[in-house]
Amino acid sequence: MSFLIPGIKDIVDILLVAAILFRVLATVQRRGGVQVLIGLALILLLYFVSALLDLKLMTSLFQLVRNYWLLAFVVLFQPELRNMINRMGRHSGLKSMFSPRKKYIYSPLLEAVTSMSFRKTGALILIENRQNLDEYIATGETIDALLTSKLLLTIFNRRTILHDGAAVLRGNRIFAVKALLRLSRNVEYVQKFGTRHLAAIGVTEETDCLAVVVSEETGRISAAQNGSIFTDLSTEELAQIIADATR
Repeated sequence: MSFLIPGIKDIVDILLVAAILFRVLATVQRRGGVQVLIGLALILLLYFVSALLDLKLMTSLFQLVRNYWLLAFVVLFQPELRNMINRMGRHSGLKSMFSPRKKYIYSPLLEAVTSMSFRKTGALILIENRQNLDEYIATGETIDALLTSKLLLTIFNRRTILHDGAAVLRGNRIFAVKALLRLSRNVEYVQKFGTRHLAAIGVTEETDCLAVVVSEETGRISAAQNGSIFTDLSTEELAQIIADATR
C-alpha cells in the first residue's frame, strides 16, 4: 500500500494545481464568468455521458469540436486569463528587485482632490506605478506637463473638453488626459457604482496603478487598487494609500 502514500513531488504537484484552480475560479467569479464556466462543464459532462451510453451521433459531434475546446476557452476567458497573468507578474519578486524605487511628489494632487471634493467636481486620476500605462495613454491626449493643482483643476473643469476620461500621472508629471478605460465587470460593483468608479476598478484589475476618483454627485473621494475600491476617504487617508501604493 506504499504507493498510496504521496511523496514530496506529489504534494508539490497537488498544491500547484490547487493554487492554479483556485486563482482561475476566483478570477472567473469576480469577473462574472461563472455562467460560461458552468456551461462548459455541462458540455463536458454531456460528452462523457454520450460516450458511456454509446450514443454514436452525439459522441461524434463532440469529437468533431473537441480539438477546438482549448481555443474556445481562451477566447471566452481572454480578459480573465490576462488579468490573472498580470497579477502573477505584478507580485513577482524579481520585478521589484530590479526596478528602481521612484519618489513622487503628490502634494498638488492632494490639494486638487480636496478642492474638487468640496466643489463636487468629478475626476478620475491614475497614478502609474511599475507597470506602464501606455495602452491607456494611447487612447487619450498626451500633454506631459508638470503636476500642479491648478492644472488638474483646469483639466477636470466641466467647461473644458479635457474633463472626460482619466488623467494619467507618471512621476510628478501629468502625462496624458482623456484616457479611455475598460469598465470592471465585477458583479459585486456593477450595481453599486457608476461609470467613473467602474473604470477605476477596471484599470486596477489589469495593472498595478492606483486610481483616484472624486464623485460628481457626492464629492466623496475614493481610491481603487488591485481590483478593490476604498470609498469615502479623507485627504489624510488618501495620502496614506498613495504613500503605501508607490513606495
